[in-house]
Amino acid sequence: MLVQEQINQYIAAQPEWQRKLLVRLRQLVHATDPEIEEVWRWSGPHFDRNGIMVGIFAHKTCVSVWFHKGALVKDPKQLFEAVAKDEDKGMRVYKLKEGDAIDEKGFQGLMKEAVKLNLDGVKLPDAKGPRKKLEVPPELEAVLQKDEMAWDQWTRFNYTHKKEYVEWITDAKKEETRKRRIAQAFQMIREGEGKEDKYREAKKA
Repeated sequence: MLVQEQINQYIAAQPEWQRKLLVRLRQLVHATDPEIEEVWRWSGPHFDRNGIMVGIFAHKTCVSVWFHKGALVKDPKQLFEAVAKDEDKGMRVYKLKEGDAIDEKGFQGLMKEAVKLNLDGVKLPDAKGPRKKLEVPPELEAVLQKDEMAWDQWTRFNYTHKKEYVEWITDAKKEETRKRRIAQAFQMIREGEGKEDKYREAKKA
């Protein structure tokens, strides 16, 4: 079955109020950019332009429009409703319930932004906010700075490697455990070994 026919059938199967919203949203999508392609993905209509972009679904109580790079899309009219479980992925959703009118100008503004992001080649990880600054335990930092090789290795570590050591040490409930972990961390860091390197290598094997 052709994608267009799948989407036609999907829309036709919905209650009248949802059917009207879906038809109009579809029209607005294509009016924004005639190069947008219709795709059937995850059991619903999707609209792509130079990669995955927008999905539209009918639910029991609403019609939802998912923007896969929504966290990067400017939303001056605040149409998006952030969904906590998907925030780290950068997704945002515009929801319409029975009786709601589409903010057509606002929606097309979101669509134009989404198209531009894809044409500019912006990747979804760019939607993540700045990483939380690591609070390195002063004792660990002091020990590392006293040894040139250890400090050099520490400065070369990426954020994830540093975070694993910091969490391991700060999670220690007893002072003696904390001191022991700092000593172990010093030796491992001096050798350029990440805290979870052995675990990662085992997973690859």
